[in-house]
Amino acid sequence: MSVVDANVLVLNLDYQPLNVCNVRRAVVLLSKEKAVVVENNGGIVTSERTSFASPSVIRLAYHIKRPRPVVKMTRKEVLVRDDHTCQYCGRRGHDLTLDHVTPRHRGGQHTWENVVAACKGCNHRKGGRTVSESSMKLLRQPFRPPATPSYLFSSYIRGGERKWFKFLGVDDSAAAAS
Repeated sequence: MSVVDANVLVLNLDYQPLNVCNVRRAVVLLSKEKAVVVENNGGIVTSERTSFASPSVIRLAYHIKRPRPVVKMTRKEVLVRDDHTCQYCGRRGHDLTLDHVTPRHRGGQHTWENVVAACKGCNHRKGGRTVSESSMKLLRQPFRPPATPSYLFSSYIRGGERKWFKFLGVDDSAAAAS
């Protein structure tokens, strides 16, 4: 990955994490004086006329008012919540399916609290029955994941963006365990 494609954490004026952009976008915000550098990543960005340290964290020069973030229920997010693990047998993998704990034709809803990751074998074995009818057991009850910065940016935390930890409310020992 080139220096201009590296990830940059974008903070609001009050240092709350907003999103992630690439260095190229961050440089545009910095050159238009819409943001300031908080942390550098050690790389050098060079252009025809100048060169400067590549940013890792920037803070906007103005406050963005936005609604509270919500984790959308998608297949990808369910798999992340369940750590790519079948919630019936514990097998890990990336070829998992989604299973409704209470089947939809029995009144089960398509909500965080009723959907789990399942391997194809367990999903087929359970079929259109409830967990108790199929004599199966859930490893963990499904839940709605929190919309905290540490959860929303967890893929970057696992990627080792150490300079971001203090802005996401993550300590080094918790990040090492992820």
